[in-house]
Amino acid sequence: LAGRLGELTALRQRLEALEAERKAHDEANWRGLVKLYEAMKPRDAAVIFNDLDLPVLLPVVDRMKEAKAAQVLAAMQPERARQVTAELAQLRTRAVTPAGPAALEEKR
Repeated sequence: LAGRLGELTALRQRLEALEAERKAHDEANWRGLVKLYEAMKPRDAAVIFNDLDLPVLLPVVDRMKEAKAAQVLAAMQPERARQVTAELAQLRTRAVTPAGPAALEEKR
């Protein structure tokens, strides 16, 4: 039993290391995409962002430098910029309160 416990502990540690490696790889991929859009002229990026799917757009905008993101959002179609802003606010709220709005309601 003790041997099996040791095996399981080693396996858990390996899985945790693999997960950390996967997250670092994913973050590096997102960072590369962010750099690409930050290097573009804001109007050019805005044209693409106007039609980009939200599951791709939100992580990119969220990782952009605020000054760059502001320029791109300002050049976007107003309704699309409002949508992105609202979705980004929800994304950031969920990151702060992982349980979501239901947990806030329960506390009241």
